[in-house]
Amino acid sequence: MPVDPYILLLLGTVGLAALVPARGTAASVTSGAATAAIAFLFFLYGARLSTREAVEGLRHWRLHVTVLACTFVVFPLLGLAARGLVPVFLTHNLYTGLLFLTLVPSTIQSSIAFTSIARGNVAAAICAGSFSSLVGVVVTPVLAAALLGNSGGGFSADSLVKIVLQLLVPFLAGQVLRRWIGGFVTRHKKALGLVDRGSILLVVYTAFSEGMVRGIWHQVSPLRLGGLLVVEAALLAVMLVLTWYGGRALGFGREDRIAIQFAGSKKSLASGLPMASVLFGAQASLAVLPLMLFHQMQLMVCAVIAKRRSHDVDGPAVSPEPAAASRTAVGTATRSG
Repeated sequence: MPVDPYILLLLGTVGLAALVPARGTAASVTSGAATAAIAFLFFLYGARLSTREAVEGLRHWRLHVTVLACTFVVFPLLGLAARGLVPVFLTHNLYTGLLFLTLVPSTIQSSIAFTSIARGNVAAAICAGSFSSLVGVVVTPVLAAALLGNSGGGFSADSLVKIVLQLLVPFLAGQVLRRWIGGFVTRHKKALGLVDRGSILLVVYTAFSEGMVRGIWHQVSPLRLGGLLVVEAALLAVMLVLTWYGGRALGFGREDRIAIQFAGSKKSLASGLPMASVLFGAQASLAVLPLMLFHQMQLMVCAVIAKRRSHDVDGPAVSPEPAAASRTAVGTATRSG
């Protein structure tokens, strides 16, 4: 299974931060640039989300509620249960990052792509991912405040103000201005996608540079990283099983169950990294490590599952619309979300 090229870029950025961390004035400049980049990212997220499509998708409300419950209820409960693995498998800092991972929204692009490959309900996957991102702008920081407390880099009222100013306000501004700039954003989707990924690389470099300067990485051993991978593999396996068989128990058909499985079992790197930078401050480097590892793991595993689902003998033929969505979505599955 090939590795997501963007993950290689992220790892290269981590290596650069380890070898040449930003210090002094350079650290101040990169920190300011990262703050601006995060605000711009969430502005673009708001500008891209179609309110009309979201409203039309409400007719699948049972499916969307199921995905939201998996993303913001079941995942966090499993994250809280993993507290019992400290300190045997996980250090406290790695557990904090793991718990944060369970709080972030679902993906959009990769959920669409895998649902389409598996011949599932692509329209539902589009709406489910969009709803998750929309809800996550508010719910993820609230859950982080409630469940992480002071472990989130000193979570406080000031942190909430930063979240509102850096995440929520730009997002709402994008939604408001979508009427005028939506066409531009759509026409220049590829170029703006490069801006997205470049901004996230800047956020990662800033976070890991600060971690290096503060000596945070001395707290992590290869054995601990191995334990983290085992825990994340178990977490992903549990969610894949729950979303598939839980969807059947709730009476959903095959196409809807596929959308629920892929949208309800994955977490968004694109949304999680900027949020972690705001929430965790100097501790962001360790906080985002579990999310980066989980992101690559979910892509590899879900690619295999999607291909197998596409060969199900009882699967209905794909309509022209989902097939077209597949060609668009597969090209971006591993580059965003």
